[in-house]
Amino acid sequence: MTEHPPLLLALHSSSDTLAVGLQALGARQPGGEPAAAQIATHPLGRALGNELLGCLEELLPARRWSHLGRLAVATGPGGFTGTRLTVVLARTLAQQLQLPLDGFSSFLLIARRLWLAGELNDDAEPFWIEQTLPRRGLVSGCYLLDPAVPGGLQELQAPRLLRAPGEGPAARRLEARVEPAADLAQLLALSQAAAAAQITAPWQPVLPLYPTSPVELG
Repeated sequence: MTEHPPLLLALHSSSDTLAVGLQALGARQPGGEPAAAQIATHPLGRALGNELLGCLEELLPARRWSHLGRLAVATGPGGFTGTRLTVVLARTLAQQLQLPLDGFSSFLLIARRLWLAGELNDDAEPFWIEQTLPRRGLVSGCYLLDPAVPGGLQELQAPRLLRAPGEGPAARRLEARVEPAADLAQLLALSQAAAAAQITAPWQPVLPLYPTSPVELG
């Protein structure tokens, strides 16, 4: 009886669309490419809280959760509720199943997608992924191509809020535009690279990113 490789499960909810992905951990196709991934997207909006588990079980029923070998989750920035729910679910599964959990910012996923699409001209310079929030400021993260880092891209500065006019970076800037399925593919790729590098990835440090507080006190 052939033993199947463990599975990698990834969750991304940094937009109104939930993306869920599943891929054999470490497996390769005959040509050397990573094993094919199953990716499902669900435009849930505010219904995510009620539908999250159901969407997960559509892709991987609970009876097969024991087949998992690693987890990955997008930590934001994103909507407060959606990001929090998927991170909490990923942390709970990692704790209960005793699995490694990779957490990567949604801006890092966008940055890697844009890099692989050829939208960066100067590979030696840091660049910024940014999102403008009306009446709040600019959320920016800084990135640099680095072949020594699993996945090839280093997050020099995690996304944070820049409030003061003119405080933003002067270097290359790219818009933080989420593409759920494509960014979920990047999440799977980064987690596969972390697993190949034997990064232990404990679940405890994986927390949602909140550049702005959901409740701002005067």
